[in-house]
Amino acid sequence: MEITEQDIKDLEERLAQAIKSRDLSKLNQFLHDDFLFIAPNGLTITKEMELSSHRSGTMIVEDLEVTFKDISIMDDCAVVMSVYQTKGRFMDMPIEGTFKYIRTWKKTLEGLKVISGSCVRLET
Repeated sequence: MEITEQDIKDLEERLAQAIKSRDLSKLNQFLHDDFLFIAPNGLTITKEMELSSHRSGTMIVEDLEVTFKDISIMDDCAVVMSVYQTKGRFMDMPIEGTFKYIRTWKKTLEGLKVISGSCVRLET
């Protein structure tokens, strides 16, 4: 099965919904076991760290609106650049702003999974 831009847009929307609803089962499905993410503060986040932050309530996302900027498909991978309007809390501190994300989705035996990502806060 070939990866399409629409596949990736749909997955990104479902991922955002799983983040907002703290759906650990869905997040576990979307994130590859070797997932790595660079947070805006430079911290490297693993899959377990990501799941733990949602499980414990350390990370609460109230609103997450996506605008897709670019999707590049290369063989069994897709790289997505998007901008999110985000509102939530991390460790009881408010988070609100515009963030630019890059994520890499890879086709695996279990389907498409996020293997890496990074985000930066955009100045408005």
